Amino acid sequence: MCMRKVLVGLTFCTCYLAFYLTNKYVLSILKFTYPTLFQGSNVLTWLPASVLFVGIIYAGSRALSRLAIPVFLTLHNAAEVIICGHQKCFRKEKMSPARICSALFLLAAAGCLPFNDAQFDPDGYFWAVIHLFCMGAYKILQKSQKPNALSDIDQQYLNYIFSAVLLAFASHPTGDLLSVLDFPFLYFYRFHSSCCASGFLGFFLMFSTAKLKSLMAPGQCAAWIFFAKVITAGLSILLFDVIPTSATLGCLLLGGLGEALLVFSERKGA
Repeated sequence: MCMRKVLVGLTFCTCYLAFYLTNKYVLSILKFTYPTLFQGSNVLTWLPASVLFVGIIYAGSRALSRLAIPVFLTLHNAAEVIICGHQKCFRKEKMSPARICSALFLLAAAGCLPFNDAQFDPDGYFWAVIHLFCMGAYKILQKSQKPNALSDIDQQYLNYIFSAVLLAFASHPTGDLLSVLDFPFLYFYRFHSSCCASGFLGFFLMFSTAKLKSLMAPGQCAAWIFFAKVITAGLSILLFDVIPTSATLGCLLLGGLGEALLVFSERKGA
């Protein structure tokens, strides 16, 4: 059982790393920034979450095309602040000092990054803020679901089906459908292979995440996710054009410390 958990964890990390690096390559190197074309009963009660999921992937694609992966992940992690605030203010849940410090560190890291990022891009940060708010609201809705409602796999299937339909219809109003005709790599094999790889990796990441959550305690699952983010952020600095100033690294390390405290609080709570 222990070896099985390690294999699932390593599979998740591999899918996570490959998924983000592939998407970054398509969005930033090939500059294919048309998310409506790149992404796509209990079911009715899950509909608001599916709408938020579309916001997550659309805004996330826009942000990732303009921001370095470590910066994007730091802002992405700030969604935990929204979840923490909701649990504290509206559900009146008790929180450990580690959880509160984690939220404060994540908030400080995300708040300081725009003022210390040598590659600051206002549009990238704009979409990243929308992404993190959608992510925070999505997780709040996900946690509020009844235990006998949809499983994680069912939720993700509905999310992808709904997003594929909605984004397909949205591709014309947003202008992506016509703009893509001018995309310089439209008929290049590396573009098509990268898009196919992104789709397959997204599916395997979804499946491995669900498997990870089903086999491990929340603290162990959080630790594997944190490890995947660290290796993804580290390798991306070597593979993509990133200007790591001391101030930027300080913000990223502060965000990393915040997530490490979150993992600690999850494991302690378990």
